[in-house]
Amino acid sequence: MIELRKITWDNWEECRGLEVTDEQDDFIASNEYSLAQSYVALLNDELPPMSYAIYNDDKMIGFTMIGSDTTEGDGYEYGNEPSYYIYRFMIDKKYQNQGFGKQAMQKVLEYIKTFPQGEVAAVYLSYNPDNNVARKLYQSFGFIETGEIDDGEVVARLKI
Repeated sequence: MIELRKITWDNWEECRGLEVTDEQDDFIASNEYSLAQSYVALLNDELPPMSYAIYNDDKMIGFTMIGSDTTEGDGYEYGNEPSYYIYRFMIDKKYQNQGFGKQAMQKVLEYIKTFPQGEVAAVYLSYNPDNNVARKLYQSFGFIETGEIDDGEVVARLKI
């Protein structure tokens, strides 16, 4: 059973060690970098990103980092609406091509729909335009490309 678990002293090093395939290296930041970003945001942002290890039963298989954009005073970062953003989503190379990515994304979206940092209208994410596996996965959940490019990545939106 797929579940999201908090990053703790007991699992952060294991999370740091999760990896994608060599071909996917250019598509996502390392978990170590993402955990460092989470820490800095925790100390500086009103609503820091929410970082979770993805587990299948008791085996860590991936990582996700989700943020909200619900209280911007000078406009929203993505679109013109309160939203969540899936900053990171990865499945370790040992667990890819087994259906875990789809199950884990379903779990991430279910969690977002509980509105942990406030109600929103949409979920955004971005991905490298060459990452066809990610594009196919996200489109299967109803994400639609917005036409925006953010730091070289295609931005996609899912209405909640």
